[in-house]
Amino acid sequence: MITVRISFEKKNEASYISLLDLQRVMQRVLKRSGLPVWHTLGFNPHIYMTFACPLSLGQESECECVDVKTEAENPDFAQWQTELNAIMPTGIRITHVGPVQMKADLIAFACYQITYPAAAAAVLEQYNALESAPVEKHSKKGKKIVELKDHIPQVEYTTAGGRVCMELCLPAAQELNLNPSLLTGFLEEKFGLPAASAGILRKRFLTADRQLFV
Repeated sequence: MITVRISFEKKNEASYISLLDLQRVMQRVLKRSGLPVWHTLGFNPHIYMTFACPLSLGQESECECVDVKTEAENPDFAQWQTELNAIMPTGIRITHVGPVQMKADLIAFACYQITYPAAAAAVLEQYNALESAPVEKHSKKGKKIVELKDHIPQVEYTTAGGRVCMELCLPAAQELNLNPSLLTGFLEEKFGLPAASAGILRKRFLTADRQLFV
């Protein structure tokens, strides 16, 4: 049995599809495609699927992936990509299909592009001038205070086309996973910069030694 990684983009209106709904979308698309995907055994068989680092609602991504299994001996991955893209909902595009090369637990960082209206540059400079930026992080284990300056000491940005753009790489491991919304929420609470004015795009995953996760 082969474990297959389906990599995809999730943009525009698709960014508002929750993880639960995305699971339903993928189940239905895979069933409709007729591809030889393995189902779990038991009373209620369903397609085996594993998503890596679920994306927050409203954020876009160029590096999402879901792993499925197939009992096909020599799957035509190019055919898989073509057939899935033909029936994917608007905003989701399959970018690659192939055998798994790295396990999802190797993901250590997620890199994001965050954009704001150009006027936000003044706020970003105010953030850079701070010595401390504590935020409250909520998780299943409860609440804890995270020091943003330990992970984002300075925000480097460029300005073009009426927008400011910054690139961030944040921890995305099981031990510590930081969402960029912690930064946008802090900027709103501290300086009044609306978090809703930020565009967040996840660009890639990296391993602990900064290799590209594939």
